[in-house]
Amino acid sequence: MENCTIRPVDPSEVEALAELARRTFAAAFASGNAPDDLAAYVERAFAVERMAAELAAPDSHFLFAEVEGELAGYLKINTGDAQTEQVDGETLEVERIYVDARQQGRGVGKALLDFSLEEARRRGCDTVWLGVWENNTKAIAFYERQDFVPFGKHDFTVGTDVQTDILMRCALR
Repeated sequence: MENCTIRPVDPSEVEALAELARRTFAAAFASGNAPDDLAAYVERAFAVERMAAELAAPDSHFLFAEVEGELAGYLKINTGDAQTEQVDGETLEVERIYVDARQQGRGVGKALLDFSLEEARRRGCDTVWLGVWENNTKAIAFYERQDFVPFGKHDFTVGTDVQTDILMRCALR
């Protein structure tokens, strides 16, 4: 996407990050989750204080995608000890990649994923990996088109609902 700018999130923008995270997560998963479970998860996971702590973590990196000066999505990548699972090799985790509903279908998600792949190459990684909800068939198909393949599973809890994420990886070498 040629008019998409990707830039690091500044710590002073934590409230905008938290608001975008809450909104995009809720939009992505409202139809597949009980309202109380979704609300509890969003309240806890995207609280400004928690987001500020994640933003300050040395091995976690947040980036905004902007289209024509408007926030269109965000990306959270993890390296080193910030990764949520131990995966063999030199790896980079895409923990979150979310696009605002108004920007869906315009290539913002692809631009964010491409950024993560290039960042992994720049860091000398041999693999990029992520977890995706097993019921999110649209996202799974998107990642498969980008050469990601399943390699495992882990639990992901939304409120009181324990769900299964499929772990997928893309080899860079």
